[in-house]
Amino acid sequence: MCVVKNKLVEITFFCGTVLNEAINWILKHTIKELRPCHGREILFSEYGMPSNHAQFMWFFATYMAFFLLIRLHHGNSSYPLENAWKYIVTVLIICLAAVVTYSRIYLQYHTWNQVLCGAVLGIFLACIWFFITQLMLTPLFPIIAAWPISEFLMLRDTTLIPNVMWFEYTSHRAESRTRQRKLVSMKSQ
Repeated sequence: MCVVKNKLVEITFFCGTVLNEAINWILKHTIKELRPCHGREILFSEYGMPSNHAQFMWFFATYMAFFLLIRLHHGNSSYPLENAWKYIVTVLIICLAAVVTYSRIYLQYHTWNQVLCGAVLGIFLACIWFFITQLMLTPLFPIIAAWPISEFLMLRDTTLIPNVMWFEYTSHRAESRTRQRKLVSMKSQ
């Protein structure tokens, strides 16, 4: 049985992406706007409004930006250089979302309206889902982690630990030293 770290946060993100995809599918089949077909010999069987790629990428970029800048507390340091990586990763993720969005237009799979609608919808849904997760579900994580099935699956809630890697390292080091002392005392007897 493997130990799963902070799986509840991953599960909520997964649920958010599935909900994002479901909303995209419903909107595509409600709006029924065709993809651009000028200059292309390929006929698409799917509708184009809103762009699924743009919506997903902006959902992912927005959610990760919130997660990195608001939720992830990497140590207690106030040095700007130690937290600079969060800003760099956030900018890179946003640039990646912009490149994917533009590629949909460049490849003539979508129009500007379709990708902009997808991007705005993705940002909007990510904001809503992050704040639902942060304000409503995060307080429930300790309760869910205490359920017998969660204990059987070894799920742990590490949302309140500011630096999980440092916590794990110090915990393992302390346990290792304790066991080493016990072994030495048993051998000396």
